[in-house]
Amino acid sequence: MVLGKIRSLVLAFGLILASSAVFAKDIDISGLRFGQDGNVTRFVLDVSEQAKPGIFLLADPYRVVIDLPEANWHASDKVTAVGAVEGFRHGLFSPGIYRIVLDLNRPATVKKSFHLSPRGGYGHRLVVDLEASSRSHFMAAVRESKKSRPVFAAKETPDVVSPRRRVSGKRVIVIDPGHGGPDPGNLGVIGVHEKVIVLKIARAVRQELEASGRYDVRMTRDRDIFWPVRERFRIARRHGADLFISIHADSISKPNVSGASVYNLSETASDKEAARLAARENKSDVIAGVNLDTADDEVSSILIELAQRETMNFSAQFASILVSELERDVPMLKRGHRFANLGVLKAPDVPSVLLEAGYLTNKQNARFLNSADGQRRIARAVRRAIDRYFEQMVALGR
Repeated sequence: MVLGKIRSLVLAFGLILASSAVFAKDIDISGLRFGQDGNVTRFVLDVSEQAKPGIFLLADPYRVVIDLPEANWHASDKVTAVGAVEGFRHGLFSPGIYRIVLDLNRPATVKKSFHLSPRGGYGHRLVVDLEASSRSHFMAAVRESKKSRPVFAAKETPDVVSPRRRVSGKRVIVIDPGHGGPDPGNLGVIGVHEKVIVLKIARAVRQELEASGRYDVRMTRDRDIFWPVRERFRIARRHGADLFISIHADSISKPNVSGASVYNLSETASDKEAARLAARENKSDVIAGVNLDTADDEVSSILIELAQRETMNFSAQFASILVSELERDVPMLKRGHRFANLGVLKAPDVPSVLLEAGYLTNKQNARFLNSADGQRRIARAVRRAIDRYFEQMVALGR
């Protein structure tokens, strides 16, 4: 079979990580603030104890990334950035690593970072001073920061190997709630981030599928944590998934636009909106502070080529069924089935779709997605579609 050959080929490309590790320990982050003195911008983080950070720089856009051991965030997100810092994001980047990303409005390098012990009514503090620089100086600092980048030992790992078909005969379904951690996704008109809403929808889908008793359901994340785009479909492959569904919620400058849509992988976008969505979703790793220089583009190109065969046909088949079931209970775009070059759909041997459940920039649609009733309607439609899809697979002898 084609898929068997593909699986053997792709498994030959292993991801080997060789680095020294700092064992993670939880800390509490209770506050943060910014200050400016001339061309120096100071970032102060209130922490429960001393913790040595891993700090590195990323370019295009300019960013400073601060990695800490897994942390509990109790600080306000409404702090105004000043100086070279335009804004900040944070979240659990991976088990054992809590990431803070400072988005810069101009090049600035780390002048110094240090720890302050409790004194004068303040507890432990981590201080990072950023100094304005030229682009050439910043790019040199980016290269230099790669050499000394520490890695925190993860407390757990998503590496779980499961057979494609279990003894029970249950099909393996992997649900991928998009974004997470330092990548919040879209923030809609109701003030709830995409990463929160899609996790609720994914849990509703899991509950619906498990209640049927026919499926072994796994999720790429069941908490507010980030996984890089490639890692998401790798998780599906390690679980031996029969089907992979990535769930997202869209946004657009036109508040009257609403409705769900389903995407399949294609190097050519079906329309301008599909191209726009692919460009935004594929930037998820950049938003979370992933160093794209380490991405395995040579493997990715192979995956794209292989995925255009049998797997893509099955993906399109399921997408068509899913659109028809969603149309029964869920607001839909007029053209519900679309195609785009989405990185998360590039598993070579797992039929995959991306479900854009609706638009967070439309108030009525956003409220529907954030409601228990809306989440149940989506979940039931997904379950019906999966039932129909595998009925067809059985008829084909698969």
